[in-house]
Amino acid sequence: MTRPDPRQTAALSAALSRAVDLSALKARADATKTAPPTGAGAAPAPPAPEGAFSTDVTEATFQNEVVERSLQVPVVVVLTATWASASQQLISTLERLSVEYGGAWVLAKVDTEANPRIPQLFGAQTLPMTIAIAGGQPVEAFGDVPPEPQLRQWLTSLVDALRGRLPGIEAAEQAAAAAPAAEPVPEQADERFTAAEAAFERGDYAAAEAAYDAILAAEPANAEAKAAVAQVRFLARAEVTDPSVIVRADTSPNDIDAQLAAADLELAGQNAEQAFTRLINVVRRAAGDDRDKARTHLVSLFELFAADDPRVMKARRDLASALF
Repeated sequence: MTRPDPRQTAALSAALSRAVDLSALKARADATKTAPPTGAGAAPAPPAPEGAFSTDVTEATFQNEVVERSLQVPVVVVLTATWASASQQLISTLERLSVEYGGAWVLAKVDTEANPRIPQLFGAQTLPMTIAIAGGQPVEAFGDVPPEPQLRQWLTSLVDALRGRLPGIEAAEQAAAAAPAAEPVPEQADERFTAAEAAFERGDYAAAEAAYDAILAAEPANAEAKAAVAQVRFLARAEVTDPSVIVRADTSPNDIDAQLAAADLELAGQNAEQAFTRLINVVRRAAGDDRDKARTHLVSLFELFAADDPRVMKARRDLASALF
């Protein structure tokens, strides 16, 4: 995520000023700067109605839902379209975070296909696009889809920077602090993983692998699916391996396929160090394709363990020594 060029922010501000009537809003915004802070002896900003942390905005409601509300709290406007594949991911994350922040900022979602004047207003050249509006003016904008930790950091910085200028922020935070703790909502199971786990439990490794592969196709960085598919592939291999292959591997050290299969069985039998040592020795004595095949197989076995497993850490050092 990148902060906008000041010239871009100025251009957005000018465009917004031309599109909506800010004369009355400016007077009210100036009044809020001199008003006493919310607290004892001061009337707090009216609380947002239930479910108002996220709303769909149209050209007809933009003035009230975005500009007016931005006098109280920051309004995070997201311009989306059905053809922009990352839009729903961004919206889902922001909707969840808007509840977490308890109304210290609100989310305004704009379907640009149904409301084409709004993206024109902001000069949007890519979708999704996110713009933060405060006091009737755009203050931040970006056109990427940042990871959640970076998005959360941006929102926190935005709220912190505007807390003293927009009275609704402190009002929302005080209301959230005074509210009774909500009952924890049980996390719903991901149906994709449920289906994959069911296939795994009934021994249908092909179906389980296909289910996990489908998850990874949609979410390449999903660590849970990566670990699960590695386990499934390993067990599918190990279950059909003839136990006599260990004897064959011990008597035929140059039989690369026997060495790989023997390492699988040793690992399945809880002899991880023995399996790792077998393949490291193959890497030391082999060359060309056989050496690369043994190294690749060994690294795939590492993926079945936590990265900080001491057996894996030692084997990685031994592998590096064997390679270099």
